Amino acid sequence: MNFEKEYDLICVGGGIMSANLALLAKLLDPKLKILILERLDQVALESSAAWNNAGTGHAALCELNYCPEKEDGSIAMEKAIRICTQFEISKQFWAYLTENGYVDNPNDFVMPVKHHSWVTGKTNSDYLEKRFKAYKEHFMFDNISFTRDISEMEKWFPLIMKDRGKEEIMAASRMDRGTEVNYGALTKALFKVLEEKFDTPVYCNQEVLDVDPDTDLDWTVATKNTRTEEIHNIEAKHVFIGAGGGSLLLLQKVEIEEKEGYGGFPVSGEWLVCNNEEIINQHNAKVYSKAGIGDPPMSTPHLDTRYIDGKKSLLFGPFAGFSPKFLKEGSNLDLFKSIQFDNISPMLGAFWHNLPLTKYLVHQVLMNKENRMDSLRKFMKNAKSEDWDVVKAGQRVQIIKKDEFEGGQLRFGTEVISSKDGSITCLLGASPGASTATAIMFEVLEKAFPELLQNQENKDLLNKVVPFYNKEVEEVLFKKELKRVKTILNL
Repeated sequence: MNFEKEYDLICVGGGIMSANLALLAKLLDPKLKILILERLDQVALESSAAWNNAGTGHAALCELNYCPEKEDGSIAMEKAIRICTQFEISKQFWAYLTENGYVDNPNDFVMPVKHHSWVTGKTNSDYLEKRFKAYKEHFMFDNISFTRDISEMEKWFPLIMKDRGKEEIMAASRMDRGTEVNYGALTKALFKVLEEKFDTPVYCNQEVLDVDPDTDLDWTVATKNTRTEEIHNIEAKHVFIGAGGGSLLLLQKVEIEEKEGYGGFPVSGEWLVCNNEEIINQHNAKVYSKAGIGDPPMSTPHLDTRYIDGKKSLLFGPFAGFSPKFLKEGSNLDLFKSIQFDNISPMLGAFWHNLPLTKYLVHQVLMNKENRMDSLRKFMKNAKSEDWDVVKAGQRVQIIKKDEFEGGQLRFGTEVISSKDGSITCLLGASPGASTATAIMFEVLEKAFPELLQNQENKDLLNKVVPFYNKEVEEVLFKKELKRVKTILNL
């Protein structure tokens, strides 16, 4: 393996985050020397793999946990607006790559699938109507539809409405512009662009052991070939740690004070996947419901049409589980290795203040297939066990962070940790990560390569790559871009 003596940027992890960062950096400065290191023998096998994530294209169109009801009865819109904007940034990036010949067929990784929210009972139905009214008033969501009419819902998602009584109380909303994204296929497409157009290959079977300060440049990255056991020390001006659940353990080895107090809580997952073509063909929608009272956001049940490896699939879940591994292909010692003097207090605090989550996970771990089928039957009245298989999903590590009041807080989402000079950056956390990858990697670029974003030539280029970047997104721009990108991506 022929490593260069030094690199401008080393990305640890061959997933969606490294792919976005490396390609954005190369578009802004093709002369940058970038190296991507992946522990497994292919890219996109962990969190970015199609079966390992929800694949919805999280745009806050159907996910009710992004817009909770406030104590005064109003709907909190801030998070939904932010996530919607970030997902549109991802779509604009894909449109640029398509329009400029880097990507041949965007429908290899993104497809149009309508997004729905569906709830039962009067309280939930009233909440959904309030959310509909709040959404209708905002230009990002003003094409939303809402109904309490069962015959209308039968048109939207007939599989869910089959065998239901007319007396059942329920409500639904619908957004026509929803998407289904195969992040595994997208990640591979981005790395193909990097290799073929920008001479930036991914070196697989390379496990990064440590990242140490260097006397001449900023960092020395120690990497081991998992097949030959050969160790290389590679110099880099910048390092990005984007190794999914594995990022925390590597960050803890890096000598920067910003890492202190961070811990991680691993959560595994499973899907029920339909094996009956006749049933799969009766559903062409993503239908999200509401998490149970006291259940965490990750527990939101949904019945999703997916397109994986060119084939239409139907998934229900997710079902959470517990494993001490930080990666699907990780070690059972990962959680224990992550416990250090500076994060014991935050981890204990987060545990104490999240006892309902612990109770929820214990309940989920104890579920057998038939218990999971009972959950599905709330969506599909007469679902048969023989039509569904249990498939293991990806491993997620939720962020635990110091908190002066609670000792530690469990965070749902993603966070960029950076040294003061931006020479080392690390992404921790989970959902809605992949959907908002482009926007998150702009945050990394701002910390690591601010000079790339400041010269006028690159500002002009960025305006073409991502028209929303660094702008207050107003209605005229939003609607114009939505229409333009829809055409280019064939949505």
